[in-house]
Amino acid sequence: MTGPQPPADPDRPGTGHPQPHPSGTPAHHRTTHPATHPTAAGATLVIGATGTTGSRVARRLLALGHPVTAASRGAAAPTEGAGPDQPPAPTDGASPDRPTAPPDGTAPTHGSVPPPRARPVRFDWYDPTTFTAALARAERVYLVPPVSEPDPLPVMLPFLRQARAAGAGRAVLLSSSAVPAGGPAIGQVHAALGELFDTWSAVRPSWFMQNFTGRHPHAARGRGDGLLSTATGTGRVAFVDADDIAAVAVHALTADPPPAADLVVTGPEALSYAEAAAVLSEFAGRPISHAPISVPELRDRLAAHLPPAYAAFLADLDGAIAAGAEDRVTDTVTRLTGRPPRTFRDHLAAHRGALAPLSPRA
Repeated sequence: MTGPQPPADPDRPGTGHPQPHPSGTPAHHRTTHPATHPTAAGATLVIGATGTTGSRVARRLLALGHPVTAASRGAAAPTEGAGPDQPPAPTDGASPDRPTAPPDGTAPTHGSVPPPRARPVRFDWYDPTTFTAALARAERVYLVPPVSEPDPLPVMLPFLRQARAAGAGRAVLLSSSAVPAGGPAIGQVHAALGELFDTWSAVRPSWFMQNFTGRHPHAARGRGDGLLSTATGTGRVAFVDADDIAAVAVHALTADPPPAADLVVTGPEALSYAEAAAVLSEFAGRPISHAPISVPELRDRLAAHLPPAYAAFLADLDGAIAAGAEDRVTDTVTRLTGRPPRTFRDHLAAHRGALAPLSPRA
């Protein structure tokens, strides 16, 4: 894909002057839905635990001493009585962390098995029989929406209600900087969280830096023909590293008091795709350029492998970037983690091997 993807990254053109994001509304602490079955182990259920952000969230939680249930479509169900320290079972490839709006889009980067010491469980948004085992002992949930689902709320709502009834009191949703609460797709899920959970946050990252160094089409084309095709024009995006997104998500899952409910997460500078291509060229040691296309052309390309309505939604996100929608920088990473977000240059320097050209096919 190009531009925004079911986990791609948005760009916002604009004045070139980053606009600070407001601190957002306070997280909701509701008393109308008391947890009926408080969990003993206080585990955090991480959905998409082998994906781009989920794997990082799980590892950070474990490093802090929090029990983790690592849920993915490929994870083998744990044996009866298995606890958080049970070694992970191999999987046959779990779904990547990809919110139904723009930012992520890369395939799993930490392998297809849950992290060591996590309790692995199989989870599928479309299979309610996987819900109960995943929610065992879960007090908190990290929610990665179903991949490429144009209307995720009806798919996710049964699980969210079951999670609330099972005792999960805090939820953190991976959403998108491009989609506010009440907006299309994942924005509807964002808007529903306050009616379901005592404490909740929506982590809304900009487009991922990993889109240029992982398995995203941008990375593949950059290593192949050296072209990045988007409909973003000269619009800019404050690309963000997945490690910074995970750090914010872990803070939202564990902090007391919790942070704001609406957390827009960006990198430290906004770049156009042409500017990003120039930096990529420098680190790759070969020319990589931005090849602008129109929104209709992008829509048609995406529709070749995505539902038409979802392809149109993603293409329109590129159009929004061209109009300046993502040309902003927030202080979320610094404010919540105490350190600045990673720069695009630092990310590329740490992933030089991912910029090597693809070998010619025989």
